[in-house]
Amino acid sequence: MKILIIKLGALGDAIIATAVIKQILEHHAADNIHLLTSPPFIQIFSHFDKLQIDSFERKGIFNMARSLIWIRKNKFDRIYDLQSNDRTRIFCSLSGCSYLAGNHPHFPYTVHPKKAYAGECHSFDRLNQIIESANIIPAQAIPHLPINKSTINKVNHWLEKHGFFHKPFIILHAGSSLKNTKKRWPYFKELTCKLNNLFAIVWVGGNDDAKINHALSTVDGIDATNQFNIFELAELGKHAKFIIANDSAPMHILSCSQTPIFGLFGPTYPRRTHALGQFINIISSDKSLARNDLEFKPSDMSSISLNMVLDKLKENKLI
Repeated sequence: MKILIIKLGALGDAIIATAVIKQILEHHAADNIHLLTSPPFIQIFSHFDKLQIDSFERKGIFNMARSLIWIRKNKFDRIYDLQSNDRTRIFCSLSGCSYLAGNHPHFPYTVHPKKAYAGECHSFDRLNQIIESANIIPAQAIPHLPINKSTINKVNHWLEKHGFFHKPFIILHAGSSLKNTKKRWPYFKELTCKLNNLFAIVWVGGNDDAKINHALSTVDGIDATNQFNIFELAELGKHAKFIIANDSAPMHILSCSQTPIFGLFGPTYPRRTHALGQFINIISSDKSLARNDLEFKPSDMSSISLNMVLDKLKENKLI
C-alpha cells in the first residue's frame, strides 16, 4: 500500500506527533509511506527510517494547489491526517482516497474517533485516538527524537567547557514567540535570585528570546540563545536537574529529555498543551485545571506567584 501521513506543524505539535508517526510506521512496515510537512519541520522527521518526507510551503493558494496536485498524483491508498485543520480537510476531500483517518467524526474522514474533540485531553491523546480508530496500537507518551553520536559529543563538549559535569545546573526558558508575549512569566529574574546559590543557570531559546535571555543572563547564568539545535537541546535537557519553561516550542523539545519540566500556563490551556508526560508538573493559577477548552478561563501569567513555583520545586524535593 501507499500511505500518506499529514503533519504540517507547528513545532511543538510536530514533536508531539513523532511518537504517533513511529507507531504508524511500525504498523505499515511493509508499505510505502510518505509524510507531508512544512519546510521548517523536515529536520524533526529526518531520523525516521523508511519515511519519505515531502514538503510544501503552507501559505497561499498556489502552494495549496501544488500540495493537492501532488497528493492526487500519488494516488494514496490511505491518508492519516494528523493535522485535521481546514486546509488538510480540503486535501483529504479532494485526494481521491477512500480511506481517510482524521480527528473529526464527520466528512471527509471515513476513519475517526467516535466522539467530537472539545479539548478535553492532550493533543497527543487525541492523535492516539485517531490511530486507534485505524486499529493501530497507541503510542507511548514519549517523543521519538533519537540523538546521534555527534550530537552527544557536541553537547558533552559544551558541558565540559562550562564545568557542568561537576555541578548541577537547571534550564530556564523565559521567552516565547514575539507574536504571543502574553505567555511570558514575569518573575524569572526573581526566581534566578532564589536559585542561583543552588544551581548554575542556562537560558535557552531562539531569536525571539534573545533580548530577554540577554537581560536575564546579566543577572545570573549563561545565555545559550541559538547555541543548540532541536536535537542538541533535547540532549542538553538530559543533563539538567530540572527545567522551568513557559508554554513554548522549547518546552516541547525538552520534553524529549525526560527531565522534570515545570511548564507555566496562563493564557493557554494546560491540559491540552503541557509537555508530553509532564502533566503533574503543570504550574497554573487555575487550580481546577478545566476539563475542556470550553470551560477554560485564560489568566494573566502574573497570577502565578514566585512562591507557587518555589513551592512546586519543594514539593518535588528539588530545592
